[in-house]
Amino acid sequence: MSFDKAPSTSRRLAGRNRALAIFALAGIFSSALAHAQQQQSAASPETALSEALSAACKQDSAIFANSLTSDNAAAYRALPGPQRTALMKRFVLLEDPGRPLLSTSTAGHAIVRCESPGIATEMRFGETRLRENLAFVPMEIPLPGESSRSITFGLVREGGNWKLLSVGLILLDIPSMAKQWEQADMDAREDNAIANLRALASALETYRRAYGDWPESLELLGPAPASGVSPAAAGLADADLAAGNKDGYAIRYSIVPTGGKPAPQDSSKAESFNLAASPIEYGKTGRRSFFLDSTGVLRGADKHGGVATATDSRIGPA
Repeated sequence: MSFDKAPSTSRRLAGRNRALAIFALAGIFSSALAHAQQQQSAASPETALSEALSAACKQDSAIFANSLTSDNAAAYRALPGPQRTALMKRFVLLEDPGRPLLSTSTAGHAIVRCESPGIATEMRFGETRLRENLAFVPMEIPLPGESSRSITFGLVREGGNWKLLSVGLILLDIPSMAKQWEQADMDAREDNAIANLRALASALETYRRAYGDWPESLELLGPAPASGVSPAAAGLADADLAAGNKDGYAIRYSIVPTGGKPAPQDSSKAESFNLAASPIEYGKTGRRSFFLDSTGVLRGADKHGGVATATDSRIGPA
């Protein structure tokens, strides 16, 4: 039995233990470094705000959502695409997507410049004020030909990261904003429905003057071919109006003869017409239904998606 191998084995074990200790120290150092980097990023509300504005500049809703508090982020992701984009536009005061450029002022504060075709905005940060888990970043936005706009963004620390909390004195409450936007969109669709009825009424009058009678259907008002207009394609309404389906409303048309009862097949005795518009998705594309006759009197009511009639309340001047 030989004993001269024992020291060699001990040396190998000691070497392996030293290597394991070095790896363990390296792992601890890497973990500490990563934690320090995370803390440094979390401790920078300016960085978080710059990232939010850059995402808004590019109209990147996925990245922009990450800059919001958890409740606002969930509500923001649930918004329709146009509403998500509209919110980002307000942050950078630009309509079209742009290219964000980041720089630093002589005072050491961040500058976010958003360049879109033909126009650019520049957002100059001021001195950040920290209040425990809150941060307030003042900002100045120079505008060509106008006085500079000043505003302060509020951020809150959530889960170790800074998230947008307020714009000026207004809390960023997207769930409540979503309800307001939904109502505003519904109001706009109702206004469009009224405008569409009046546009069709004008087209019907033009058709009658041109061809001597009311058209048998709205389809005859539709776009004309290259060969020119005709009673079958008068070119007096776009394709959606001619199809009776536009801006979330279904439109019905009927001819009213001298006797007063709608009779589309007896149009030769017709002296007037009725138009009615009803929301296709009640409570989403609209609430009110509308009725317009050839005298130009507009009526309407909340019919829960039903068709408005001449007995409904008058809308507008008597």
